[in-house]
Amino acid sequence: MFDYLIVGAGFAGSVLAERLANGSGKKVLICDKRPHIAGNAYDYYNDEGILIHKYGPHIFHTNSKDVFDYLSRFTEWREYQHRVLASVDGMLVPMPINLDTINKLYGLKLTAFEVEDFLASLAEKKDQIKTSEDVVVSKVGRELYEKFFRNYTRKQWGLDPSELDASVTARVPTRTNRDDRYFTDSYQAMPKHGFTRMFENMLDNPNIKIMLNCDYREIANDIPYREMVYTGPVDSFFNYRHGKLPYRSLEFKHETHDTEQFQTAPVVNYPNEHAYTRVTEFKYLTGQEHKKTSIVYEYPQAEGDPYYPIPRPENSELYAKYKALADGRPDVHFVGRLATYKYYNMDQIVAQALTVYGKIVGKKRQEAAVTTNNGNGKLSSKIQVNGSAVMVK
Repeated sequence: MFDYLIVGAGFAGSVLAERLANGSGKKVLICDKRPHIAGNAYDYYNDEGILIHKYGPHIFHTNSKDVFDYLSRFTEWREYQHRVLASVDGMLVPMPINLDTINKLYGLKLTAFEVEDFLASLAEKKDQIKTSEDVVVSKVGRELYEKFFRNYTRKQWGLDPSELDASVTARVPTRTNRDDRYFTDSYQAMPKHGFTRMFENMLDNPNIKIMLNCDYREIANDIPYREMVYTGPVDSFFNYRHGKLPYRSLEFKHETHDTEQFQTAPVVNYPNEHAYTRVTEFKYLTGQEHKKTSIVYEYPQAEGDPYYPIPRPENSELYAKYKALADGRPDVHFVGRLATYKYYNMDQIVAQALTVYGKIVGKKRQEAAVTTNNGNGKLSSKIQVNGSAVMVK
């Protein structure tokens, strides 16, 4: 008998598995349809011995000391400040837009104070900020919007920024100084030995069993468990009762080159040319020394594994219908980007999973207080056994 069946071995599922096993002594079975743990953060050594991220670059950053301290139980860290260049007008310039970006693009020598006025002169006044287009043009104007954002967003999302919620481009700041870091979070680092190793350490508990290449629907009726943690697409869980929720997917083209360096930055964005959005060189991220180097091209697409919930009002309305169904299933905890249809970063998913664990523990304590004495001094039980026992190694 398992206390919990956890669907998905990414951040949401693995954090909850670790907490339930180590924090509460529960018996957990993790089921994942992929042949590996770690979800989209999965990394591995390719045939040339280079550590690469199978599903594109995963850069850890957070302002939460609690999240950083929690993950530090399972990994040492390598300090890493992420930097991105964008290919615009035949030049590679810092992204997000900063003082150096403006000076290089326009052949100017503005100071931080002057560039603030320069950007203000380009900005278009907006009475209301409703879309991703509104966010950008209200900060930096139409020309920079066209150069950096519009076509990149069209490729990434299959939609014009004017059709997307303001939250999409609001994630990318504009700076008036020379700070060329992509993130400014208090904690920025990469797992010293990779994400997969961190997950292996997280799940190293005899109370945690893992089944890979496994569709949970094929085992849920055969393996007894008390409650479920579900981290997959919420619409799939309910058999698309209200229709499919829209997601964007990605295709990755990995290459290894007989040179120590391929490009001059960890990531180069291509907002205007090519079908791909960006190229990542992994050795920058991992700090690995190797005579060869590996890169990945990212091609956004409509079909394939769901990666990004598409933030539009009509999609939020559709998700609300599924959330109502999810709220009616107290035996299932819906956690993570796909299960809650939110565009979360890794640290946000960890924080969400830790919060859900806290609620589970709190709920169990309340139930224990209510059921310990049912009026005659005897312990009452609310647990129902689902199916028959199956040995899992």
